[in-house]
Amino acid sequence: MFGKYRHSVDPKGRLFVPAKLREELGDAFYVTLGLDHCVSVYTEAAWQRCMEKYNNLSMSQSRAMRLLLANAAKCELDSQGRIVVPQKLRKYAGLDGTELAISESQERMAIVVDPKDVDKMLGYANEENLEAIPVAVVTETP
Repeated sequence: MFGKYRHSVDPKGRLFVPAKLREELGDAFYVTLGLDHCVSVYTEAAWQRCMEKYNNLSMSQSRAMRLLLANAAKCELDSQGRIVVPQKLRKYAGLDGTELAISESQERMAIVVDPKDVDKMLGYANEENLEAIPVAVVTETP
């Protein structure tokens, strides 16, 4: 999946998923914490691969994935092509009904919200032994 789209989270926490992404994501997919206070979205197949890797890790090695799994939710599209982003993920990512930039990469996508917390998120990633780097800045003009 590749591309960039602009949509808003409504007051009920629903996010419209563009038709192209709906086709590629399928009827059900998973959302969880992402880097830089983003929400990451995984296809069913990508999520199953993550689970297979997780299940093959020792208890000490699985530590870094616990936060990801504890905050994961399976989402299904409603009749209007929207998903409900769980409250804990909306709070984490600062999704408050403002416009969002949705970008996609291979089998997951990141919803980018606000660059002010980049350093804090890099610190969180470091605490979990995850490699993280800022990759883009959303601007007013394309």
